[in-house]
Amino acid sequence: MSLQVSAVPAQTKNPNSNKKRPLVNYSPSLWGDHFLSYANDSMETNDDLEQVQRLKEEVGKLLMDPIDKPSQKLELIDAIQRLGVSYHFESEIDEILQQIYKDHHNEVGQEDNDSLYTIALRFRLLRQQGYNIPSADIFNKFKDNKGNFKESLIHDVQGMLHLYEATHMRVHGEDILDEALKFTTTYLKSVVTNLNPTLATQVNRALKRPIRKCLQRVEARHYFSTYHENASHNEVLLKFAKLDFNILQKQHQKELSHISRWWKDLDFANKLSFARDRVVECYFWILGVYFEPQYSIARKILTKIICLASTIDDIYDAYGTYEELELFTDAIKRWDINCIDQIPEYMKLCYKSLLDVYEEIEDEMSKEGRSYLVYFATDAMKKLVQAYFVEAKWFNEGYIPTMDEYMSNALKSSGYPTVITISFVGMGDIVTQEAFEWVSQEPKIVKAASTISRLMDDIVSQEFEQKREHFVSSIDCYMKQHGVSKEEAHNEFQKQIENAWKDINQGCLRPTQVPMPLLTRVLNFSQVMDLLYKDGDAYTHIGEVLIQGVTSLLVDSVPI
Repeated sequence: MSLQVSAVPAQTKNPNSNKKRPLVNYSPSLWGDHFLSYANDSMETNDDLEQVQRLKEEVGKLLMDPIDKPSQKLELIDAIQRLGVSYHFESEIDEILQQIYKDHHNEVGQEDNDSLYTIALRFRLLRQQGYNIPSADIFNKFKDNKGNFKESLIHDVQGMLHLYEATHMRVHGEDILDEALKFTTTYLKSVVTNLNPTLATQVNRALKRPIRKCLQRVEARHYFSTYHENASHNEVLLKFAKLDFNILQKQHQKELSHISRWWKDLDFANKLSFARDRVVECYFWILGVYFEPQYSIARKILTKIICLASTIDDIYDAYGTYEELELFTDAIKRWDINCIDQIPEYMKLCYKSLLDVYEEIEDEMSKEGRSYLVYFATDAMKKLVQAYFVEAKWFNEGYIPTMDEYMSNALKSSGYPTVITISFVGMGDIVTQEAFEWVSQEPKIVKAASTISRLMDDIVSQEFEQKREHFVSSIDCYMKQHGVSKEEAHNEFQKQIENAWKDINQGCLRPTQVPMPLLTRVLNFSQVMDLLYKDGDAYTHIGEVLIQGVTSLLVDSVPI
């Protein structure tokens, strides 16, 4: 989804005359009423629940039982996480990794006899858990006396693959991991055609999207088959993960059915036909942010918000005139249903729907005695619309901002500061007023996610957007300011995106400023962008990666 305002329609002198609107023929929804059919589907049976509970207890016992080789424990944790069931064992996994982290400090040189595979896996798992294990001390042993990685490592494909995955946990200043990324990437690309089909598939997938950048639910659906092909796989764990996936899928289908009914009743597809009809895609987006059962309310709230934000984006991007946008921006600023008579007819439905959803949020939060959260959610939406309008004003005046000016506003108009803030609503007691005050200040990790969102979107959408009257993108601003080619601008932005990922990794290291589950939402939002915008705007143009994602997570169950 492109929450960003990248285009603003041309101004006409008389707002009451025939208005020139740079309409886009967005493709219609692919899904029709398909997900409405899940409204009356039965949920899991008692037998299903009992079987899952029994298997869960077996996996938990397996996780906590002593194991002769520490590497086996690491492999088990890795499998549990990649199969998407680690949310069942969060405290157990943290207890194990905490002990491994302590052992690393207390037993100097413990890795001397460990393989590259084991050391790289241990490093990645500890970093993913927020433990700031140093990289130089660990990986220097794999360098020769000239400071290069040893050529002998190329005989260990699995070790090189795990080192490659570990490098994506790097933060700023970790030169050894930057070097390792280049070393492993070059090697893996050179040998992939000579590997057996199973290993070649793993390598190609990793090169396309490393674990750090992959949505957990998407990774789980893929990993079922990969894990099964592993000779040492555990059948109990695999069956538990598949059953758990299907049970959760039924819950997600029910939620999407509810949201689809809400969206159909609004009838935006007909009444606001200039806007993208993407309710299913929006739910998939939010499912990437949190799939766990306890976040059902949060998913419903945020999906409705992101659907409306997408429509508002299209009002600014593909329909409203400057005069109309002034009125709408003022109405959002005032946040009062009495303002509705001051805005054009086509805007009224969107405005009222937005206020209605916020009233729904307030009702839900008042049940928990947390009505104060609505202030932060409202303020976040006001900031988003104000950022949209800044770009409208620049376009209306024919002003081309400097790169710094553009990005200062564009990080807000990316939509990510807004939806990240609202993603905290509905997450329960773990979210305090201090957490909302923290996120409302747009800390470094949130700016990093917003940078990834904005730059990835601009890179893939600029050519399409410039076919009509359109506000300049970051590509245009950078090319003009620095006198460089489009390719050079793209290369620079790719570097900035990688730096933003380092900021996200840094922000997730302990001690953290807010609880890790909140930081995980920021990480997950960035992973969604990497999935949907790496090779094109899969949200606007409904790309194959999004079709496959919706089908695999929300339509097709996993064969047991």
